[in-house]
Amino acid sequence: MAARLLHERRGRMLLLTISQPELRNALHPSLYPEAARHFRDAADDDSLGAIVLCGDGAHFCGGGDLRRLQHQRSQPEAGQLQILDDLHDWVEAMRACPLPVVAAVEGAAAGGGFSVALGCDLIVAAEDARFVMSYVRIGLSPDGGGSDALARALPPQAALELLLDGDVITAQRLHALGLVNRIAPPGQAVAAALAWAERLAAGPRTAQRQIKQLVHAARGRGHRAQLDAERDAFVASLYSPECGEGIAAFLDKRSPRFA
Repeated sequence: MAARLLHERRGRMLLLTISQPELRNALHPSLYPEAARHFRDAADDDSLGAIVLCGDGAHFCGGGDLRRLQHQRSQPEAGQLQILDDLHDWVEAMRACPLPVVAAVEGAAAGGGFSVALGCDLIVAAEDARFVMSYVRIGLSPDGGGSDALARALPPQAALELLLDGDVITAQRLHALGLVNRIAPPGQAVAAALAWAERLAAGPRTAQRQIKQLVHAARGRGHRAQLDAERDAFVASLYSPECGEGIAAFLDKRSPRFA
């Protein structure tokens, strides 16, 4: 059986679960278009405020199934190119989604699983979670946006260490590097991610969308272009109903009630 993507509404949150626990939730090409669709649908659902992505059971995601990759080596390259395009479409859909996307990592996040976690906006990891960019160990370069995410977040030396060594990295080391936002007790990563997502889901959706767009686009822009983008986003949000409510709540010394 190929991995499935389970989905469950939790109030204003959407919980997505990569499910194939007998194979550490290994990725499968059939999963990619479905995952991208969920994120695109969520982007158009005004009743949603945040998304949590996790794995079923003890692990987040063990990456690609090497037996499938071994079989793929005997198939035309065009098929593998399409598979990777579908995977990258999923990662791009997470980035383009206006909602905060929180990865909840228990156990292993390996290879493509690590890349997918890095494609989320925020990461909550269990204390005993382990991350590994294992591609180089089998003669592969990364996929799923792993090299892009690491190169954007880290100095070249640190990114190259993770990619060239392929060693297991602890949640604590990634927290020190700024890649993991919060560490939870073992078995509590999903609960901690849901609690954080619930708070984020109560926030101003328009402002959150603009913040995601500004941060993700910053490295592709010059300084002046980024300042112009900040100006336009600030003015648009200033005249939004959310900002009106936020300012009124602050002046009234109460919690804001965003729609």
